[in-house]
Amino acid sequence: MRTVIFDLDGTLADTSGDLLAAANHCFRHMGHGDVLVNGQDAGVALRGGRMMLTHGLKRVGAFQERTVLDYYPMLLEAYAEAIDTHTTFYPGALQAVDLLKGAGYGVGICTNKPEALAELLLTRMGVRDRFASLVGADTLTVRKPDPEPLREAARRAGGDPDLCVLIGDSDTDRNTARAAGVPSVLVTFGPSGDDMAALEPEALLHHFDDLPGMVPGLIGAAA
Repeated sequence: MRTVIFDLDGTLADTSGDLLAAANHCFRHMGHGDVLVNGQDAGVALRGGRMMLTHGLKRVGAFQERTVLDYYPMLLEAYAEAIDTHTTFYPGALQAVDLLKGAGYGVGICTNKPEALAELLLTRMGVRDRFASLVGADTLTVRKPDPEPLREAARRAGGDPDLCVLIGDSDTDRNTARAAGVPSVLVTFGPSGDDMAALEPEALLHHFDDLPGMVPGLIGAAA
């Protein structure tokens, strides 16, 4: 079987609002108030919890690596408590997933979000059963851009890891697909959308409505 594997944050869903809220919870606890700003810092949010803490602490002139390490567990706890308050799927994302499944493709997720948090988010959003596989940052001993999480996501979705495509939103996704020897499609509607063309993926995706028609040209028709 051929498979279509999606990144999660910034690709399938805009999770930045809930991520920023969790980081600001930490900054308030430190006495800095709300340091990160919705919209403006969405790109920082989608680079993960440690990056949000690092960026915010540098903004207020209080960066120490020890502080990032100490507050990261608090950030994860705050995020888990309100993981689906502001998160929304990008227009057409779930419809594209359903159309790909109907066309015979296996569909899975490969994310650098911790697996338990990804499971929690997808379950809370009521869509976990749409995806045949979910590989997170800590599912294996390596994470993207190592190619093995992508290949494992394809295998768990019932597919041949050499016959998959990765849909993502970052240089990490581009490098993961390249390392795996498979094509990548990068979305242009996320916070870093204007930078995606420079990464030279096999295709750019401007709206999820276009994805089902794009996939056969990248990995062929599903078996």
